Amino acid sequence: MNNNHQELKKGLLPRHVQFMALAGMIGTGIFKGSSDTLNIAGPGVVFTYLFGGLILLVIMAAFGEMAIAFPNSNVQHLVNKAFGFQYSFIIGWLYWINWTIVTIVELLAAGSFLQFWLPSIPLWLLSFFCAAVIVGINLFQVKYYGELEFWFAGIKIIALIAFIILGCLLLLGIIPSTIQDPFSNYTAHGGFFPHGINGTLSALLVVMFSYGGAELIGVAVTETKDAERVLPKIIKGAVWRVIIFYIMPILIICGITPWNKVSSVDSPFVQVFSITGLPGAAHIMNFVLLTAVLSAANSGIYATSRTLFSMAQSGVAPKRLAKTSSKGTPFNGILITSVFILGAVYLAYLTPSQVIGYLMTIPGFTVMMIWISICAAHLKLRPQYKSQPAFKVKWFPITTIFAMGSLSVILIGFLFNSNNVIGSSVSIATIGFLIILSFIHKKTSVNEITV
Repeated sequence: MNNNHQELKKGLLPRHVQFMALAGMIGTGIFKGSSDTLNIAGPGVVFTYLFGGLILLVIMAAFGEMAIAFPNSNVQHLVNKAFGFQYSFIIGWLYWINWTIVTIVELLAAGSFLQFWLPSIPLWLLSFFCAAVIVGINLFQVKYYGELEFWFAGIKIIALIAFIILGCLLLLGIIPSTIQDPFSNYTAHGGFFPHGINGTLSALLVVMFSYGGAELIGVAVTETKDAERVLPKIIKGAVWRVIIFYIMPILIICGITPWNKVSSVDSPFVQVFSITGLPGAAHIMNFVLLTAVLSAANSGIYATSRTLFSMAQSGVAPKRLAKTSSKGTPFNGILITSVFILGAVYLAYLTPSQVIGYLMTIPGFTVMMIWISICAAHLKLRPQYKSQPAFKVKWFPITTIFAMGSLSVILIGFLFNSNNVIGSSVSIATIGFLIILSFIHKKTSVNEITV
């Protein structure tokens, strides 16, 4: 590698980026995590998803506006512009940690879905196989990654649409099934809000983790052709599609099977198809779920490697990570992430039944921190625009302050929730470690300049 290999190639098309944003959000959070949110809040969790979707809209719109005002800037660049090197250091590395854990969760989930057909093979071995495939894909040129991700995301979007249509036909009795009076399931088991408002609010953390990935367009923007024109369309389209793809399936699941009968072991989607008795439907859905989580893991490898590349360019990470291969991919960044994935596979070997649950609580915290930072950067940078972008957040600053305040309340609730003791402890320790590292890195940089 030489100095000519320090640039990412602009190989992503608008359709690639749009489906990447969807792919990052439609993964384990909906297909497996929806069982957790249903157990926490019951059918009323749809309002939690709707509220989270409104916050998501503000976050994506705020980022899109800043990305147009400051071209070729991703999340870490914008935080750097707003608050300087140290805060950028913390958020940059936190974002990498977030996506690394998300990638690991998706790969472990992929292994668990493979166990549906191969129950005798251990989780760690199946997850290792999935990781090897996904890492290999990301070593090719970005346009091939984008094309594969387009089809990966397309499969799960088509599957969700098919699930919604099939579910509606079952609920309406157009397709015969063993389901008796499905609409009574919404109120017959403790009501639509069985755990009250507290349950609905308690599910917010898992919901926001599920929506995490929307900001992936902030990573992809530097490799997107004609980003200023396509970003507003991508943001507007992605948000309402994701809200539909979350709310409609959950309403269908609650109608077909009582919410308190949804198991946290298997995906609710597979459970629903198994209940209907449709031949081969559970196997088809399990294949779709496998594709979905592999797609999200694919996006995760992309996000982690590009984040390390971006941080290396701005001096937050070692310069070696700014070098790219002859294909224009950040090889070193992919290698670093792969090492941590191997560590997680080892955890799956040690505690196969607990590892996914432990890891899923941490990205909820990191996503909150990153999204709060995007809101804060928006408030700080809006007055600094050299020219006003055509795409702007409506009712600024009220909407941004509302989103930032809501996220802060959710974050505080996460920290003081007794069920998240391990996740809270790990998250706080990580933040403290990054703060210390930021001071050390700043002091080292100052000494180098002085010398």
